[in-house]
Amino acid sequence: MSNKIPRVQAREQDPAARRGNFEEVSYGYDEREAVLEASRCLNCKKPACMNACPVAVKIPFFIQEVLKGDFREAARIIAIDSSLPAVCGRVCPQENQCEGACVLGIRNEPVAIGKLERFVADWSRENGVRFTERKSSNGIKVAVIGSGPSGLACAADLAKTGYEVTIFEALHKPGGVLEYGIPEFRLPKEKVVKSEVDNVRALGVTIETNVVIGRTLSVDDLFEKEGFKAVFIGSGAGLPRFMGIPGENLNGVFSANEFLTRNNLMNAYKEDSDTPIYVGRKVCVVGGGNVAMDAARTALRLGAHVTVVYRRTEKELPARKEEVHHAREEGIEFRMLVNPVEILDDGRGWVKGIRCESMKLGDPDESGRRAPVPVPGSEFDMEADVVIMALGTSPNPLIASTTSGLERTRRGGLVADEEGTTSREGVFAGGDAVTGAATVILAMGAGRRAARSIDKYLRGKYGSAELI
Repeated sequence: MSNKIPRVQAREQDPAARRGNFEEVSYGYDEREAVLEASRCLNCKKPACMNACPVAVKIPFFIQEVLKGDFREAARIIAIDSSLPAVCGRVCPQENQCEGACVLGIRNEPVAIGKLERFVADWSRENGVRFTERKSSNGIKVAVIGSGPSGLACAADLAKTGYEVTIFEALHKPGGVLEYGIPEFRLPKEKVVKSEVDNVRALGVTIETNVVIGRTLSVDDLFEKEGFKAVFIGSGAGLPRFMGIPGENLNGVFSANEFLTRNNLMNAYKEDSDTPIYVGRKVCVVGGGNVAMDAARTALRLGAHVTVVYRRTEKELPARKEEVHHAREEGIEFRMLVNPVEILDDGRGWVKGIRCESMKLGDPDESGRRAPVPVPGSEFDMEADVVIMALGTSPNPLIASTTSGLERTRRGGLVADEEGTTSREGVFAGGDAVTGAATVILAMGAGRRAARSIDKYLRGKYGSAELI
C-alpha cells in the first residue's frame, strides 16, 4: 500500500562541499523518484492538503498525473492556480500548510508535495512547456506596484482574464524578495526566478523596472496621466527593524535586508563584484527566522565563522526545520536564550564584539509564545567583526505617505481587508505591504484574492469579463 512506502528523500549537496559554494543545496527528484513519491498519495476524496494551500493548488489531481507519468498535464493543473510553482516548491513552508494537513502525516511522513511541485515545474522549464492561454484583451489597464510574489500572482490572474497589466518595479530586476532576499543556494535566480517571471510576461504582462512609485510616478499619476483603471499595491516589506541598542550605528552592523540584497541582487559574493561586502572572521546573526538562516548561511559561504543568537529556545525558532537542519549541517553555531544588549566598539568605529544577556522563558505573550525575560547578572561578551540584525521588516511607508485616501497602520503598512480592498476606491493591496513580512505563498494568495476583487470592481464599472 502507498502508505507503507517510505518518503523519498531528495538528494542534496554534501554539507562540506556546499558550505564553500552558492550552488543549490537540493538536487530535487528525478522522474523515477517523483513517480515513486507520487505513489504514496492516497488521493483522498476530501483532500485536506488543498484546503491548506493558500493559493488552492489542486494537489491530488496534479500528483495523480505525476503517477501516470503525464508531467505536462500535471504542470497544466498547477498552472491554473500558481504562477510560481518552481519557487513555491523550493521555499514554501509546506510542513505548516499542505504537507502539514496530509493524512499520511498522522502516522507516517506526509507526501512530499513541495518536492513534487518543484519536479513538475523544473520538468516544464527543461522541456520548454509554458501555459500562456488568456482571454482576448478587454482594453482595461491595471497597474501592479511591485514584482514580488503578490504582484506577480495578481498580474498573472488579471492577464489571463484579458486585462492589460503593467507591473512597476523599483529595482533593476523583477522578482522582489525572490530576487534580492532569498539566496542563490535556496532559489537559483537565472534558472528559476527569471524563468517564472518570464512565464508571467508570456501572459502579456508588461514589467517596467527602475520605477519608484511615490517618486518616479505617484498613484495619482497612474490614474490621471497613465490611464489605469485600478491599482494593486504589492510593494512588500523592505524596511528593516533594529533593536535600538547602543552600537547599532557602528561599521560592521548590517540589517539582514541590506546584507542579502547586496549578495543576491548585486552579486557581492562573487570575487569580481563591484560591490563586495565585508564579513570579517566572525559574524553574529541576531534572530531565528528564515531570513536569519539565509543571512547566516550566506555569511558562512563568504568565509566567516557564524553564530546565530536567539532569545528563545530552539523549540520556538520560527525558521523552517529544514533550514535550521541545513545550517547546523554546514557548521553554523546556535546560541539559544541569548539576547544582545550592546554592540561593542573597537575604538575606531568598527564592531569588536557583542554584549549579551542570558534569558529564560516566562509567561506566554500576545503571540501565545512564552515571553523571554532577562536573567539578572548574566551579561557576557562575544567576539564578532560583523553583526547582522535579522529581526523582521516593516512595509516601506513611501507609497502610503505619497497617496491620499489610503489608511495606514502605525508601522506604515496599508490597511486592506481580506479581499485586498483599501480605503481608496480603485486601489487594492496585499502581501507584505499589508501584513508585514510573511511567506511567499501567503503573499501569492493575497495577490490572487485581490485580482478577483479588482475584476469584480471593474466589471461593476466597465462590464468586464469574470475572472477565470
